[in-house]
Amino acid sequence: MQYRRFGKTGRDVSVIGFGAWAIGSAWGQVDDKDSLAALHAAADAGVTLIDTADVYGDGHSEKLIARFLRERKGERFFVATKMGRSVPQVPENYNPEAFRGWVDASRQRLGMDRLDLIQLHCPPTPVFYSLETFAALDELVADGSIASYGVSVEKVEEALKAIEFPGVATVQIIFNIMRQRPADHFLAEAKRRDIGVLARVPLASGMLTGKMTRSTKFEESDHRQFNRHGESFDVGETFAGVDYEKGLDFVEELRALVPGDATMAQFALRWILMNEGVTAAIPGAKNPDQARANAAAADLAALSPASMSKIQALYEERVKPLVHQRW
Repeated sequence: MQYRRFGKTGRDVSVIGFGAWAIGSAWGQVDDKDSLAALHAAADAGVTLIDTADVYGDGHSEKLIARFLRERKGERFFVATKMGRSVPQVPENYNPEAFRGWVDASRQRLGMDRLDLIQLHCPPTPVFYSLETFAALDELVADGSIASYGVSVEKVEEALKAIEFPGVATVQIIFNIMRQRPADHFLAEAKRRDIGVLARVPLASGMLTGKMTRSTKFEESDHRQFNRHGESFDVGETFAGVDYEKGLDFVEELRALVPGDATMAQFALRWILMNEGVTAAIPGAKNPDQARANAAAADLAALSPASMSKIQALYEERVKPLVHQRW
């Protein structure tokens, strides 16, 4: 495992984190025993960063992480959680009173007196322009409820606006082989401003594992079944906004570039880590094998310039016209 400084938080974290959306049962049913075993397997492989949210399983993900932390007492992990998706998505719902309630509830579920990091969870765009929003977050830092705060965004423009506020320590943004726009400008600017960056949806909802086919079936409770066209939340959260069939075609063309000692998922994660502006990628895992395989991506050799160029060319031809300017 490798470690990088997580921006203004001042902490070093593993370059492969543990994304805890899946263990909140938002990707089909998952057994708590498997979820806990996956967390332990990730930790055993050197993973120190865990990312969750208050709405993952309506708090269930946070409670599982609290149990994991009790079972690993004495070890130090960095737990990032998020808030703000449990209410109607209008700017007035993002206010100091709401922030205090959400933070206190997460502290209780996670069993933490002070949260390592709280992130605004893809709020409405006007929130990123509100001085009052970030002043309220500064107050939570000042009173010791949180150590640091950041934002999770849908669009590059939201990320660039957020990091103008000096208290913002981190940004979580979709960045993967099928969503490359953050590399155009944002990642360099984030690095210049000492902003920690988490690459979320790093495997494009599993598309970049190379395991999906045209006959793959998803459970009704899986967002990959019910949100393909943005029926429930931003369509960019599901398969990075790329049409399922076209995504499959793109992945088939990528296969020839995967090194012989790696899986396609590891190859896709290693691609993300090639950019030093990214602190960590946060793939999900529902069982120990997935967790160990994700962590092993950090140990792969750097991708060759030739491979990087071919990936870029494929993206430019197959994916960029579909999604690049949208997010």
